[in-house]
Order: sequence, then C-alpha cells, then structure tokens
Amino acid sequence: MMVHPRYPEICVESHSHNPLALVAAVREALRLAHVDTSEISRFSDQALTKREPRRVREVCQKWVILDDDALLD
Repeated sequence: MMVHPRYPEICVESHSHNPLALVAAVREALRLAHVDTSEISRFSDQALTKREPRRVREVCQKWVILDDDALLD
C-alpha cells in the first residue's frame, strides 16, 4: 500500500546522507511553500525523535515527496 505524503506538491532534493540535512531541507521546503509554522514544528518533532536514518527518511516521506538522491543508507 502506497502512502501519499501530507504535502504531495512539495518535492525535496537532498544529496546528503546526513539525516539532519534531510530534515533541514524538508523544513526549508515547507517554509518556502508557506506551510504554517505549527505544521513545520510538528514535522520537526516527528523527524527529530527518530534515531535511525531510515526512520528519519520514512517520516520525511510522510510529509513530502523525496527525490531519488535523498537516500540514507
């Protein structure tokens, strides 16, 4: 079953393998799309509670579209 992100119109490209860089890129994309700051805080809280890079990526995918370069191995 494919889960659609909360903001499917937002696509984030990240070339870093650092999960914090991915979170920062998603936050910036949400901000640039004029998403309410409370929503951005909610995303941040969800993403930053994860310890494993794959889990961080999963949270990001629940919020926005990630391109293929946003890989976290």
